[in-house]
Amino acid sequence: MLNRVVLIGRLTKDPELRYTPTGVAVANFTLAIDRNYKNAQGERETDFINCVVYRQLAELCANYLAKGKLAAADGRIQVRSYTGQDGQKRWVTEVIAEDVRFLSPKDGGSGGGAESRPSGNSSFGHEVNLDDDIPF
Repeated sequence: MLNRVVLIGRLTKDPELRYTPTGVAVANFTLAIDRNYKNAQGERETDFINCVVYRQLAELCANYLAKGKLAAADGRIQVRSYTGQDGQKRWVTEVIAEDVRFLSPKDGGSGGGAESRPSGNSSFGHEVNLDDDIPF
């Protein structure tokens, strides 16, 4: 069985960093990803995907990502449930990212070229050129 997802999108707000009671860093952020087609009104629809990262990667994301920055996340989809304060059962679908690439230029400008975080756990295998079409 396979549960793998690769996303490229822009952050909707700065990552939220917190720590578990045992001291593990956890960061949450949402990627906005435009669909490849337009709806009946001629507008592109956007999906908002919640992502979670842990440990050192969580701290890196909190320090180097910000609202509007372009990022790629590689990980798995997780569905979990919890009971709300009103007693209703709620379901959450999120991506547990194991690798995140920072694709916006360091200076925040709109120039070409990609910025990447060094990673020994990269599953992307190549750098992304923002001027090229993405093949998927």
